Amino acid sequence: MEFQLIKDHTTKGEEILRPISEDLPIWEVALYHHERMDGSGYPHGLKGKNIPLSARIVAVADVVDAMSSHRPYRAAFSIEHAIEELKQNAGTKYDPEVVKIFIKLFEEGRLPL
Repeated sequence: MEFQLIKDHTTKGEEILRPISEDLPIWEVALYHHERMDGSGYPHGLKGKNIPLSARIVAVADVVDAMSSHRPYRAAFSIEHAIEELKQNAGTKYDPEVVKIFIKLFEEGRLPL
């Protein structure tokens, strides 16, 4: 029940953003950023290229931010640990091209992490 409440943030975000983003569908990012390339995500179980590119990009940024941020139930992981997560799950959870570009930008020092 608690996990379902957490998962509802995607649809709540869409509800807030859709009316104010008619020209630019930013609501798609809120709704789909927890979809996974293999279809195991939520809220709709979308797969691969059916997930909007903007949501696939935010999914990668979101996982790095979530893993490298302190949580009440655990200490923050290192950025390197988060990057290992991306590498291990590129193609299954995360878009492999987005992961590749993220890692390249990180290694070049072009991300403010």
